[in-house]
Amino acid sequence: MRIAHVRERHAPAGTPWRLAAALGGRAADLPEPRRWLDLEVARRRLVAADPRRAHNSVTFRLPVLTLDDHLARGLRVAALGEIVDAMGAATGGEDPTPDDDAVLGADDLVFGPPILRPPAFRDFYAFEQHVRTMWERRGGEIPEAWYRIPVFYLSNTSEIRGPGDPVWAPRGSAELDFELEVGALVDTPAVNLAEERGEEAIGGYFVLNDWSARDLQREEMAVRMGPAKGKDFATSIGPWLVTPDEVADARAPGASGPDLAMSASVRGPDGRETAVSAGTWSASHYSFGQMLARASADAHIRPGEILGSGTVGTGSLLEVKDSTLGRWLEPGDELTLDIERLGALRAPVVVRPGP
Repeated sequence: MRIAHVRERHAPAGTPWRLAAALGGRAADLPEPRRWLDLEVARRRLVAADPRRAHNSVTFRLPVLTLDDHLARGLRVAALGEIVDAMGAATGGEDPTPDDDAVLGADDLVFGPPILRPPAFRDFYAFEQHVRTMWERRGGEIPEAWYRIPVFYLSNTSEIRGPGDPVWAPRGSAELDFELEVGALVDTPAVNLAEERGEEAIGGYFVLNDWSARDLQREEMAVRMGPAKGKDFATSIGPWLVTPDEVADARAPGASGPDLAMSASVRGPDGRETAVSAGTWSASHYSFGQMLARASADAHIRPGEILGSGTVGTGSLLEVKDSTLGRWLEPGDELTLDIERLGALRAPVVVRPGP
């Protein structure tokens, strides 16, 4: 199942997001869904046809608003599948027709972040190739502790961007960079999780871009305190949430993650597109179960919190700028981060707005 926040492209300013589920097939077979099911319209129709649904299931009893609201009720992402399955049963196993008022065409939609207001964002450092490159640039080796402990930093959640939202270099920076990561959404309360059960708390995955201002970050890290203004100006997530069952078959036994391709490209102001990154999720040294076990040790993890995997090898210009694009990102660029089955997350780079 793929879940997204959507609204009509030409809707009035301030129109609230609606929650929709992709129609037409699984992520492995249909990377870019063309039709989406409005879950609240579907819920109301199903309850009108059979009022017992509202009595028997809280999913049908309350309006479907946003995913944030859904999680705040104590419901998990998978519960939304009840509506999708019931619509399928009501139509004889077929998707609703395009003229159905519950069906939304992708061309008429704007997509928002999969979670609108995450209460926390922990970004890990799980891909060895990226970590090694960073340490070699400093003339050192990967610390032994990295191989024992999944490390992370807590980032800002007030500057979450969705697909297509513009991003700009923060004040004082001329070295705007991206970081290609897998994001994970926690959809149930958790504390002191065991590694082997950590992934049971994950409701879905998405593409994550941990934007970086490398010149600001370089100055901050010299103080040995961790990143601050070099990181907290923007994080892009999307284009939708993909439930774990959609990627499970791509994961070999014992692997830290599914064998799914991760790539990045930049289309410059001249229209020319340059491929800059290529990696795979399965190269992660740590699984999300291990990351969640570390994050939840002596700490309560809340529904709606997100985790980042850390940057895949080659997944930043800091690693590959000289051999690919030859420069940092600049206004007029459009960046596309693509993870197989999770979708393509696009962002235009613009001039920093004035006061």
